[in-house]
Amino acid sequence: MKLRFLSLASGSSGNCYYFGTDEYGILLDAGISLRTIKKVLKENHIGLEQIMAVFVTHDHTDHIKAVGGLGEKYGIPIFATESVHNGINNSRFIGNKLYTSRSTIKKGETVLVKEFRITAFDVPHDASDCAGYLIQYKDQRCVLATDMGRITETAAHYIRTANHLIIEANYDEEMLNNGNYPAFLKERIRNGNGHLCNKETASFLADNFDLHIKNIWLCHLSKDNNRPDLAYEAVETAFNRCGIRIGFDVNVTALKRTTPSELYILE
Repeated sequence: MKLRFLSLASGSSGNCYYFGTDEYGILLDAGISLRTIKKVLKENHIGLEQIMAVFVTHDHTDHIKAVGGLGEKYGIPIFATESVHNGINNSRFIGNKLYTSRSTIKKGETVLVKEFRITAFDVPHDASDCAGYLIQYKDQRCVLATDMGRITETAAHYIRTANHLIIEANYDEEMLNNGNYPAFLKERIRNGNGHLCNKETASFLADNFDLHIKNIWLCHLSKDNNRPDLAYEAVETAFNRCGIRIGFDVNVTALKRTTPSELYILE
């Protein structure tokens, strides 16, 4: 069975990603409504009963909105670190607290979900705790690295191993600098524990490119401080300087914030 990837939503208003096979799958984050998750999955011929687990990066609302319903109403295990679980249950935006569905993980340890091997790793972000994820299925290695203020050596280690990478390109520096956000919020975004800008992501990808990577999806684009064309162009410019050909050496896509992606078959 081939591995499939679907972005249900990717942005500052909500994040949710699916990895699966013909028979089962997992979600990474559930920051959109339960109704929307069920609708998008159904449109792609995926039943909610096929979801074996949800893995949560951190406890900000745009990543956890539906975890209570998925966990407590539908009995789907919700995996997160102890600190993230505590943050979820302390959040005023979660109607259903996690009790029977709460499954605790530790960074660096691998969790088995059928044929998936999922490993959390540390990323710097201003939440109670924050993790990226390596998802291994047979010989495919997928990495989700989002909501990180900078790329640490730990995060870089996992990112470099990916065949398929979902990585944050949150904001365009010029749009942020010239935008209407108050000074304290601008500083929070760019202080090393907030988010990655397009140029930071692009430079890292170009400097660390290897031909084993097949797909790159740019995720978590800001509604107010970024556009898909700007994120894509930043990567394209950095790659062109290094002789890396998008469409030949690697595929690059900027995920839309509120519109689901196509269902990708990963090979």
